[in-house]
Amino acid sequence: MTLTQAITRSINVVPVKLSIALGGSAGPRAGRAKIIQTARRMGIKAPLPDTPSLPIGADEVTLLEHTVAYATFPNQGKAVKPHAILEVRSGAGDTIWRFDRDNSKKPTQAIPAQVATDMAMMMNHVVEEGTAKRAMLDGIKAAGKTGTTNSYRDAWFVGYTGNFVCGVWYGNDDYSPLNRMTGGSLPAQTWHEIMAYAHQGIELKQIAGVPKNPATVGPIIDKDGKGDAPIRPAMLTNKGVQTLLRVEQLMDEAGRQLTAAGAAEESAPAAAGDQALTPKPRTVPGRADGRVGPVVIR
Repeated sequence: MTLTQAITRSINVVPVKLSIALGGSAGPRAGRAKIIQTARRMGIKAPLPDTPSLPIGADEVTLLEHTVAYATFPNQGKAVKPHAILEVRSGAGDTIWRFDRDNSKKPTQAIPAQVATDMAMMMNHVVEEGTAKRAMLDGIKAAGKTGTTNSYRDAWFVGYTGNFVCGVWYGNDDYSPLNRMTGGSLPAQTWHEIMAYAHQGIELKQIAGVPKNPATVGPIIDKDGKGDAPIRPAMLTNKGVQTLLRVEQLMDEAGRQLTAAGAAEESAPAAAGDQALTPKPRTVPGRADGRVGPVVIR
């Protein structure tokens, strides 16, 4: 059995054997230590106790960290930093802070780009041929992995396209079992609904290692043919965003130059021969004395 077949069919014994092979002569613990190190580089901060079941996801991880880690795959192996604020502007509309410009921590290479490409290829099989078929999107290539814990207490699906990464988790607050729910059922279906809406009308990006998207623009949802499905607000293409950012930069530079020129003009001393301009008194047309009031003609 190949690794692609194992991940497609969710055969858990294979990743356990793989972790043992990673340890080599140093033993299984050394293999699991490498897994933990990779998880840390990809953004997992939760405690990861070293147990034989660690390779199949036995340790608890928040959905946010899980989804952030998956973002490494479509990002060519570079880890990303989760953030909710894109930019901060003043009351006058000036940009005070922007994440892509002012964030001091730049993306780091967590795994080799080729490894990320290979993982995307394998996880694409999960969506198109394996346990996550219900997550398939019309005209948009996707990749991801399902998960189900013991006694059906947790069910999740985390997947991605060339544009977005999304994670869905189902579970009860009291740790009681679900009704035999698996990650390939409701979580995959929910993921599909969210992502189908999110991709409407946007420029589709490709995932390295996965066959190209059949279309260049995300399809509009219209399930019943009535045309009343919710339509995602229009988004600019990446080229449009970059163009507007460049225009913004040029306007900021022009504003700074005008401010500097005005300050220099005010501080410059008057040249020899220049006469100070004094405001002329305001007069009323038709009055020689300059007084305000009507002119009476007799």
